[in-house]
Amino acid sequence: MALINCKNASFAYENKVVIEGLNFSVEQGEYLCILGENGSGKTTLMKGLLGLMKPKSGEISTGDGLKPTQIGYLPQQTAQNDFPASVYEVVMSGLLNKRGIRPFYSWKEHEIASENMEKLGIMPLKKKSFSELSGGQQQRVLLARALCATEKLLLLDEPVSGLDPIVTAELYQTIEELRRDMGIAIIMISHDVRSGVDYASHILHLQNRQVFFGSVEDYRESEVGQYFLRGGEFR
Repeated sequence: MALINCKNASFAYENKVVIEGLNFSVEQGEYLCILGENGSGKTTLMKGLLGLMKPKSGEISTGDGLKPTQIGYLPQQTAQNDFPASVYEVVMSGLLNKRGIRPFYSWKEHEIASENMEKLGIMPLKKKSFSELSGGQQQRVLLARALCATEKLLLLDEPVSGLDPIVTAELYQTIEELRRDMGIAIIMISHDVRSGVDYASHILHLQNRQVFFGSVEDYRESEVGQYFLRGGEFR
């Protein structure tokens, strides 16, 4: 059963359609890269996947017991990522939905946070202030937080934006290892066509409509894929 299934979906702001013709699915362990230039509808679709925005028509549904609140979300790297909290507190915040109305985290929840910090190699940063970290370290902390929220699906919004090439390569490798070792499905939103092709298993390309959905291999052979991989434009 697909974790995400999108059927004939469209989204609108103030009754103006901003993206339409969405038909795709994501299975466990798959790595979908959503490509498109600025204004192509990527952010709108992200809100739909997170349950923050309802389709104007069609539907986006979750399966295999997944709820929108159980999708781990990694936001873009921005200057506002300066939470006045320790690394450990930021990671633990990913467990808020699991904690529910309980006033304290359980021993098991603390264990989950520690395990995810170990996976991301940030345990030595546990007591540091999040705001004092480098951009790459902050993204690893936020990725650990996202892992605390899910066991099935990570949604990554331009995860390497603003990072230098070495840190970018390391973060992409870490994301691939999480998918391979844990079987977590990945949905990555990006404008970087080359990285999408290099790392993902499937591509969804948007231009205010769905212009391609399929495997990376098929994308390489498609008209839209060839245009963008050569740095051109597709209409």
